Amino acid sequence: MHTPPSSSTVKEARVSFGRRLREIRKDSGLTARALAVLAGWHESKCSRIENGSRAPSYDDIRSYAEHCGVPHLANDLIDTARGIDGMYVEWRQLERSGLRRVQESVLPIWERTLRYRIYSSWLVPGPVQTAAYIRAVLTSIRDRRRLVDDVEDAVRVRVAKQRIVHEGNHRFSIILEESALRYRIGGVETMAGQLGHLLAVAKLPSVSLGIIPLTADRSGLWPVEGFFLFDDVQANVELVSAHLTIVQRHEIGLYAETFAALSEQAEYGAGARALITKAIEALG
Repeated sequence: MHTPPSSSTVKEARVSFGRRLREIRKDSGLTARALAVLAGWHESKCSRIENGSRAPSYDDIRSYAEHCGVPHLANDLIDTARGIDGMYVEWRQLERSGLRRVQESVLPIWERTLRYRIYSSWLVPGPVQTAAYIRAVLTSIRDRRRLVDDVEDAVRVRVAKQRIVHEGNHRFSIILEESALRYRIGGVETMAGQLGHLLAVAKLPSVSLGIIPLTADRSGLWPVEGFFLFDDVQANVELVSAHLTIVQRHEIGLYAETFAALSEQAEYGAGARALITKAIEALG
């Protein structure tokens, strides 16, 4: 079973990074106490960094590299630390400048990604949302988190981003739980339009759409948190309180394995269209 991520993932990354620093120190022949003396630290600081209980500053990392005789590794180590710092970002921090900025912030990775793998159990995902559905989702987020009102600007940015579904060599593999077709986001009219749009985009050569039926046997793998996989370099997960960016290779591998397992439970083609049509009919 895949374990839902949280800020504990950041802790694990810090422990892994501390282990790397410890190996660098040991390879240099220095004890933790000797390195602390050279760097002008309290003698316990080195051990706290190496066991992951204290995040090193960039100056601390430079001291490790310099005193351990590997100054050429400093920039690479700092890049790794910077990636860890950006893994877990609370929504209130990410959205403090408004929803439009959040939409714009992901443009670089959207542009450079060629293979998207997207799983959702509760929402139709951004690349295949209609403008009305986007507006309903973002309005709810604005109201729930008491954000500045730039919903219309954010809707325009997200709709513009969808050009990558139709242009270039981008490929989208999307797995939805049937429940995502049933939740009435924005009301009956908005959902009818959204479901009709899903039927249309499922015919695009760039899109593979699978739907896992509510009646599927989930004994082996039940619904998990929604996630985006960008090629094999990054996974993004939306939590209630925060946005999680995963760059650790073994964790990305776990999401890729989970996506493959979920894919085996999904209906495609005529089966997927039938499930979407049933959801439209259920709207009355």
